[in-house]
Amino acid sequence: MGDSNDFFEKVYAVVRQIPEGRVSSYGAIAKSVGAAKSARMVGYALHASIQNGVDIPAHRVVNRNGLLTGKFHFFSDTLMEQMLHAEGVLVENDRVVDFKRLFWNPSEHINDLL
Repeated sequence: MGDSNDFFEKVYAVVRQIPEGRVSSYGAIAKSVGAAKSARMVGYALHASIQNGVDIPAHRVVNRNGLLTGKFHFFSDTLMEQMLHAEGVLVENDRVVDFKRLFWNPSEHINDLL
C-alpha cells in the first residue's frame, strides 16, 4: 500500500504545477512520474484527492482528447467546468476548447517538478 501512496504523492506534486488557465492529461501526468501506462491510476489519485480534501487543482486534468471525463468525481456534475471557466478555459460539450494550445506537458517541466 505504501507504493500507491508514493505514486499518489508524485501525481499530486505534478498536478500542483499545472498553471492556472492550462490543462494536462492523465496519460501525460502518468508518463511524467515514470509510469506511462498508469493513466487510470492517475485518475484514482485525483478521485482520492477530491474525496479526501487534498488541495490540488484536479479540475485541470482531462483526458487525452480534452474531455472532462473526471467531472463526475466532483461534488456536482458542473463544478469542474465552472472551475475551468473561472480560469478562462472555455468548455463546450464537456470538451476543452483549444485543447492543444492550452495543454501543459509535465514532461517538459520534469526538472522543475520532482
